[in-house]
Amino acid sequence: MTTLDLDALVAIDVHTHAEVSDDGHPSLSPELEAGKAAYFKADTPQPTVDELAAYYRERRIAAVVFTVDAQAATGHPPIANDEVAEACARHADVLIPFASLDPHRGRAAVDEARRLVEDHGVRGFKFHPSLQAFWPSDRMAYPLYEAIEELGVPALFHSGQTGIGSGLPGGGGIRLKYSNPMELDDVAVDFPDLTIICAHPSVPWQDEALAVAAHKPNVYIDLSGWSPKYFPPQLVRQANSLLRHKVLFGSDYPVITPDRWLRDFEQLDLKDEVRPLILKENAIRALGLA
Repeated sequence: MTTLDLDALVAIDVHTHAEVSDDGHPSLSPELEAGKAAYFKADTPQPTVDELAAYYRERRIAAVVFTVDAQAATGHPPIANDEVAEACARHADVLIPFASLDPHRGRAAVDEARRLVEDHGVRGFKFHPSLQAFWPSDRMAYPLYEAIEELGVPALFHSGQTGIGSGLPGGGGIRLKYSNPMELDDVAVDFPDLTIICAHPSVPWQDEALAVAAHKPNVYIDLSGWSPKYFPPQLVRQANSLLRHKVLFGSDYPVITPDRWLRDFEQLDLKDEVRPLILKENAIRALGLA
């Protein structure tokens, strides 16, 4: 099996989505999928993981791939983690498999986390507190974090506002409050050896995210979900200075393409030595790829 050639890569995208399974099963319910498409003005078919791999290989970019298991809150079955991992294994020169487990599954999620890492080569886990309807600091999730910490892989948490449910009546039942990045402060304290990635510019809680990342050595921020031209100024300022080793390139593909993200990233007022840190070097350390 081919593995990543880190020297040949121009970047590592730490945030992409498996949106449709091999048999056509979508990652979200029809209502949420339609709302998301309207929010992001997406009018193209969702790529399969194989198509995602071809897209990233052409650009010499590696990509972390995951879906979200939010069945307890939404009633919609997720794309199987095994399928995502197996697809990534077919394209191990460009794809890095993450899994997603609903914390509401309790002990079953803990056992599944161990199986996915040990038997399927999963390299991290994605949580979406708003979609999964849980507080990250809820002790319900702690046995799962403990297992992930012991397995030595990162946990990536959605933070801030979400396009999922936006514009739907009642926001599609999705509550933004769960995704305040200050919730990750307790997790970082209680699991100091767990690498935590706080995903997205965390509107409306950008300052909270910056404070946690600056204070806790095990917390990183990914820059996915927004064009860089819309980044809050304090995020750009700290990415260029205090947090230069804590910030990661992420696109949120397919809703935002790396082509657009990288084009707008070029226009940011960043020091030349900071750009390669954000695009690749910080991710190598955060993902344990060295």
